[in-house]
Amino acid sequence: MTAARGASPQPLLTARGLSRNYGAIEACRDVNLDLWPGKLTALVGDNGAGKSTVAKILTGAIAPDAGEITLAGAIMTFSDPLDARRAGIEAVYQDLALPPNLDILSNIFLGREMVRRVFGPLPIPIYRLDQKGMLAKAKPQLEDLRIRLPQLRGLAVGSLSGGQRQTVAIARAALWSSKVLVMDEPTAALGVSQSRAVLEVIGEVLARGVAVLMISHALPHVIALADRVVVMRHGRAVADLARGQFDSQEIVRHIVGEPARPGSGTPAFA
Repeated sequence: MTAARGASPQPLLTARGLSRNYGAIEACRDVNLDLWPGKLTALVGDNGAGKSTVAKILTGAIAPDAGEITLAGAIMTFSDPLDARRAGIEAVYQDLALPPNLDILSNIFLGREMVRRVFGPLPIPIYRLDQKGMLAKAKPQLEDLRIRLPQLRGLAVGSLSGGQRQTVAIARAALWSSKVLVMDEPTAALGVSQSRAVLEVIGEVLARGVAVLMISHALPHVIALADRVVVMRHGRAVADLARGQFDSQEIVRHIVGEPARPGSGTPAFA
């Protein structure tokens, strides 16, 4: 697995004071987050800690009640996921959002289909999908990411294994994410070999200089890949740990809210 983990002086994306309520329910409050190019930040915590809410705010799926997002030095306001995608932010959610009746190529270009004019000039020109053009664009990029998939055309995604479907979703996001890739439980319900393949793809995405935010309960995967770990509890970010400052026990300690170990020196904030 290739990984470009060089230091960058400034984060690519910063989030400050992100808050979101659903009526009386406080989903997240005053969350700060930094994402660096070519670095993976893991967002961890128990179910209901607010991780997915933060991810949805960053990707335009929901709007924050308060807070600010800065991307490459510009303050961003996303009205929907399309705005975030135009800015170079892509997401892979747990439900994958892959129409099962479409083939791999159609899923990769879903909403970004390439077309070519068939007849014209006419008052109303006639277009058709440019399958050859999409294939020519996708194949070299998939090879560059070392993404191994069965035939791109003619095979319905619904007929693929769980690991292959997950790879298709990541491939789609990786192809279009020029700046940030947000992944919600990318290895959930996958076997060992399938998880390894997904982690290898994530490594190739990092090597491209993309900033990655990964939500995961799989602490071994977090330990293996993360440059930073941000722990959430009850809607708040309670710890921000750099590589070398965390192991599984330290992460779990922050998740459950245990008091700091004497002399641990790990940064935490309430």
